Amino acid sequence: MTMEPLLTIAVRAARAAGNVLRRSQDNLDRVHWSAKGRNDFVSEADRAAEMVIVETIRQSYPDHAITAEESGHTGNEDSPVEWIVDPLDGTTNFIHGIPHFAVSIGIKVKGKLEHAVVYAPMVEELYTATRGAGAELNNHRIRVGKHVDLRDCLLATGFPFRDHNRLPQWQKTFDALFAECSDVRRAGSAALDLAYVAAGRLDGFWEFDLKPWDIAAGALLVIEAGGIIEDINSKPNYLETGNVLTANPKVFKAMLQKIRPVLK
Repeated sequence: MTMEPLLTIAVRAARAAGNVLRRSQDNLDRVHWSAKGRNDFVSEADRAAEMVIVETIRQSYPDHAITAEESGHTGNEDSPVEWIVDPLDGTTNFIHGIPHFAVSIGIKVKGKLEHAVVYAPMVEELYTATRGAGAELNNHRIRVGKHVDLRDCLLATGFPFRDHNRLPQWQKTFDALFAECSDVRRAGSAALDLAYVAAGRLDGFWEFDLKPWDIAAGALLVIEAGGIIEDINSKPNYLETGNVLTANPKVFKAMLQKIRPVLK
């Protein structure tokens, strides 16, 4: 598909940030990192990648609003366009030398997600989406998986690592789904989990307490690839709650039926 101007800049920014992360990963012993909170880390690479993204956006769109994980809200609050940026989704993987992490950039126009980029620099995979135009991986159209029976499905999740008070509730959802599906993965990057659902590599994904920058781009990828993404209580406010459930339509319904009783 021909890229929209906003998406073109998002891809340029994601690739530039990916180059920063790739160079940092090659010299990981020189990268300093610190804890922002319990089990929540930030590295020099996060900040450097975010700076490159913001600079790339500002060169073309100096007045747009930007919400980024490390620098917060900047730009014109009245702008109809908001960029939602995670410069490094999967920081824990990154600082341990595990090459499974991504740059995530979602773009809202007048409050609606319109464009998305998730870029995995270590494997050179670029996921893109524009509302109404489908989702792609390296310029090839992607669709959610075709499985309809949970017994055939490979699911993914994320642990409630920031808030262990969530653990009992998450454990109940895990028990309910693991008993019914083929297997479950926990890879450490929500943006890539969502991208993998969009590409049909995973059949479904659920997690609690995610941030908007973790979800925004991946959510649009899933939607444009034919999937459903909602709050885990089956409401559309997943960007606000951070409690996400996503899959193709039939698997989504099956997952919801299994976990709804344990969420009461």
